[in-house]
Amino acid sequence: MNTADQVDRRINELLKMVQESGMSLSEAVFEGAKLCVGWPYVYGAWGAYCTPAERRKRQGYHPEKTEITAKCQVLNGSRTSCDGCKWFPDGCRVRCFDCRGFTDKLLNQFNVVDLYGDSVGRQWNMDSNWRAKGTIDTIPDDILVCLFVYKDGNWQHTGFGYKGHTCECSAGVQYFEKRNKKWSHWAIPKGIDGDVPTPVTKPTLRRGSKGDYVKMLQVELVNRGYNIGSAGVDGDYGRGTEAAVKDFQKDAGLKADGICGPLTWAALDDAPTTPKFTVTIPHLNRAKAEELVSQYIGATMKEEG
Repeated sequence: MNTADQVDRRINELLKMVQESGMSLSEAVFEGAKLCVGWPYVYGAWGAYCTPAERRKRQGYHPEKTEITAKCQVLNGSRTSCDGCKWFPDGCRVRCFDCRGFTDKLLNQFNVVDLYGDSVGRQWNMDSNWRAKGTIDTIPDDILVCLFVYKDGNWQHTGFGYKGHTCECSAGVQYFEKRNKKWSHWAIPKGIDGDVPTPVTKPTLRRGSKGDYVKMLQVELVNRGYNIGSAGVDGDYGRGTEAAVKDFQKDAGLKADGICGPLTWAALDDAPTTPKFTVTIPHLNRAKAEELVSQYIGATMKEEG
């Protein structure tokens, strides 16, 4: 298992190869991700060193995630120090992540993009993160993508995909030579080189439509200041969403029929988003912060300090 210092040095070497020898950024990022194989999964972690203090901190945010401390030999009382722990090889530190933190940290280290959004679903829905995205049946294998699992109405997991191989942080950082069937969607991070595939045509949506594209539409409307009703972003094209579409169409000079077709999608892409504001609330644990954020459509959360 590589240490954090070893990986950081190798990432600097890979960046130099991108700049000087023409190595693709896609290949470099994926090689960097593979260097982290064996590093631990800690829910809510975004690349900090794996220490008892970091695990205790994450446990405080997620008291229901008992494995955060149970897997630490210091916090579970089996040892008095990190010596001998598999995540303290040769007395050196490794980093810990959850799935979102893993992709974000690696893309940051390679100066690709800072993935905005504090959950898998919010990362997917934030168009500013991506050059292109689609369903797994249209995945391009010659460019690095972030893979996503959408199941039972929820965005559940994310990782990297490249040329049919995958690297993810689930039960720790793992590399797989063959892509698992669990993956349902892909997205190309902004800043990654290579040709962008032809975008998947967005379907025409109307009242009664349901699913992922409805959620995408609802997020687009909310981000542009339109009220979609009390149900929020639920993937159900009901009265509130229809009314918001009509309001947007009127403002965009389109026929206000409440049907989101190619012209409405295109107008949404061109429409400016409403201003966003940052509000800092000190002394909240993560559970309380997530509860608060859930009450406001489109709100996101970022940990500081």
